[in-house]
Amino acid sequence: MLDPAAIVATPAPGRACGACTLCCKVYDVPAVESVAGQWCRHTRAGQGCGIHATRPQHCRSFHCLWMTESWLGPEWKPDRAKMVLTLDPVSRSMNVQVDPGQPNVWRREPYYGQLRRWAAASLPLKRHVLVHHNKTTTLVLPDRDVTLGVFAEGDRLVSRERMTAGGMTVDVEKVSPVG
Repeated sequence: MLDPAAIVATPAPGRACGACTLCCKVYDVPAVESVAGQWCRHTRAGQGCGIHATRPQHCRSFHCLWMTESWLGPEWKPDRAKMVLTLDPVSRSMNVQVDPGQPNVWRREPYYGQLRRWAAASLPLKRHVLVHHNKTTTLVLPDRDVTLGVFAEGDRLVSRERMTAGGMTVDVEKVSPVG
C-alpha cells in the first residue's frame, strides 16, 4: 500500500491554502483521530490548522490539485468549490472528495461539465473520475454517472468497452474479491 505521506507534491507558484481547510473535513486522518465527514478537532474556522507547526507528516505532505496545478482556476479552490481534487498516485484517476454539507455541488456548473470533459479525456488512458460523498463513490463518465457504492478493501474497478449505435462506450463496475 502506498503511504500518502511519501508522495511529495509541490505547491504551484502563488498558491497557498490560506483559510481553506476542506481537506481537514473530507479525509480520515487517524494520526489526529480525524474522521471523514467531520471537521478535524484542530481546524480553526477561517484560520487553518491549530497545530500547523506540529501537524502529522500525512497532513504536511498533502496538497490538493488546486494547490499543485496552476491551470485550475479559482473556482476549483476547495473552500469555494466545496470539493477537494486529487490524483491517485497509482491509477492516475481523479478523486473528487465532496463536502458532506454540499452533496450535490459536483453536479452544478461549471463543475459537472468539466468533470465530464475530464472523464472523456481520461477513458482512452484507462483512468477515471471518481466522486466520493462520505463513503459512497460515483463514477463520472462522459455520457452518464454510475453509482458504485461503498468500496471495501480489495474492491477494484473493471472497465469493458462496447460498441453501440452511437459509437464506443464503456461499462464500469466495482468487483469485490471472491471469498
